[in-house]
Amino acid sequence: VQLQASGGGLVQAGGSLRLSCVASRNRFRINDMGWYRQAPEKERELVAQITISNIATYADSVKDRFTISRDNTKNTVYLQMDSLKPEDTGVYYCAATLEIGGRYWGRGTQVTVSS
Repeated sequence: VQLQASGGGLVQAGGSLRLSCVASRNRFRINDMGWYRQAPEKERELVAQITISNIATYADSVKDRFTISRDNTKNTVYLQMDSLKPEDTGVYYCAATLEIGGRYWGRGTQVTVSS
């Protein structure tokens, strides 16, 4: 499975960005899809995750500001990010888990929030 993320960029604090990630077509169903981020000199962390049944979970730091959604017909997951803060800066990676197991990663998209 190949994942292609897009939508990152530079935004001022308080602004918004929308990330998209498209998964290539494959013979197995994609179960969970999610977004992770990695800030400089920090470990990669889960930002939000959504199941095939559209059950979403969020990191405490982004609750009420970020919204994850997916379109199963397009194999696409989105991350709407509002009220962005400088601490949201990092490389954002999308990930997908297949029904047969295994997690696949996209190449990441940079998000920079200026104060």
